[in-house]
Amino acid sequence: MKVAVGSDHRGFGAKQQIKAIITQMGHECVDFGTDGTHPVDYPDLAYVVATAVSQKEADRAILICATGLGMSIAANKVKGIRAALCHDELSAHVSRDHNDANILCLSGDQIGEVLLRKIVEAWLSTEFSKGRHQRRVGKIAAIEEGRDPRETNAT
Repeated sequence: MKVAVGSDHRGFGAKQQIKAIITQMGHECVDFGTDGTHPVDYPDLAYVVATAVSQKEADRAILICATGLGMSIAANKVKGIRAALCHDELSAHVSRDHNDANILCLSGDQIGEVLLRKIVEAWLSTEFSKGRHQRRVGKIAAIEEGRDPRETNAT
């Protein structure tokens, strides 16, 4: 799997750890920046990474900023993106299993090394279960297209 990563300056340290986890798990890692702790604007990184996922240049992505909130808000503005802010293994697992999240957003300030590894490993190793969840993800796509999800039979 090709996994894109991006962070602002506050998430740079965590991004370096995440890159190692991705490669240790046998996946390809593509780093979209930033390349240090000098201040940058998180929407810029969220946009380029989310666009790479939406255009199928990467299978999934991980974005990190101070809280993960800004990255998740910005990434979710890109069509086809389902970015999930996760703070534990369960939310990471469910975001993939039920919601087919294609971007994991994390806090660079609030998650320690051990938990960070557990979240990333859970998220990367979980596949979308489809079934009843496929219909719901289809309804999310309907909203994105400006349609009423109650009027769709997405499967």
